[in-house]
Amino acid sequence: MPDLHVAQGIAVGTVFATEHHVVPGALGGDLGCGVSAHHFPFPAASLGRDVLERLLTRLARGVPVGDAVHRGAGLPLPPELESPALSTQKLARAWERLAPRHLGTLGGGNHFLELDRDAGGDLWLLLHTGSRGVGAAIADHHLRVAATLGVGSLPGLDVRTPEGAACLADVALACHFARANRDVLAARAVALVAEALGVAPEDADTVDVHHNHVSREVHFGRPLWVHRKGAVGLERGERGLVPGSMGTASYVVEGLGEARAFRSCSHGAGRVLTRREARERIRPDALAHALRRVVFDAGRAASLVEEAPAAYRDIAEVLEDEADLVAPRLRLTPLAVLKG
Repeated sequence: MPDLHVAQGIAVGTVFATEHHVVPGALGGDLGCGVSAHHFPFPAASLGRDVLERLLTRLARGVPVGDAVHRGAGLPLPPELESPALSTQKLARAWERLAPRHLGTLGGGNHFLELDRDAGGDLWLLLHTGSRGVGAAIADHHLRVAATLGVGSLPGLDVRTPEGAACLADVALACHFARANRDVLAARAVALVAEALGVAPEDADTVDVHHNHVSREVHFGRPLWVHRKGAVGLERGERGLVPGSMGTASYVVEGLGEARAFRSCSHGAGRVLTRREARERIRPDALAHALRRVVFDAGRAASLVEEAPAAYRDIAEVLEDEADLVAPRLRLTPLAVLKG
């Protein structure tokens, strides 16, 4: 994909298919991570900086971000996720301990809540998060299994074996939890925005896509296991999201169903600087200047340089490079950004 960048195991922005193997190292550590967008028919231009700052404060208080998780017993899980059939007792205990406390939490890194304006002037809420500690535990377990029992330089597990089948089942549960996490988090954030502005979202316009997963799909007349690490699968005509950065536009896109890319597209702008490089090269005042039109927590500028626009590719160039994969349908310009 055009947002390709180096990562552990396999590069972010990689898509490939296998016939009989699942490759844990090709799925990313945050299984099921994804982005959702929610449309409010509200004139975004009417929101002054002071109103946006208050909205961002409400979101920061109402949503656990960064390392924050729910205290005590946490939140009730959806019935189908209360006691899932995980492949080991250790994973089952990790799920029991982590899932209720991590459900409805944002996390850190490049995860975000964002208020945007579309070309028609309406307000959008964007959300990026994944499976949190649950997905990390499942990913780590199957990476270790594959390192011992897998085949190939990037070890894969035969899905016809108990180990391969267990990996597929556990990854599916992690992806299910990631979607539930986004749903709970979005419900809270949408409710806060709707209450503050006195307007309900247009539910029919909601978009949600994930970008770290393996999926059973038919390509070139063959059933295959399609692996996507930092990539989105879209059928022809299906809507998706390609985020930019804290200071640049994101896009609602439409899939073109390109067979040679296994009907996939980029999951974002893609990094050009590692986090270490960004910390070394980008000054907090440079970040503040780049985000002068965007409301954010300026007190955290020193820690947010890792996510500066300069650390990412130009989103317009990324979309130009994948013009045969997706068509941009809606440009979303950031107004306020909350990072973990």
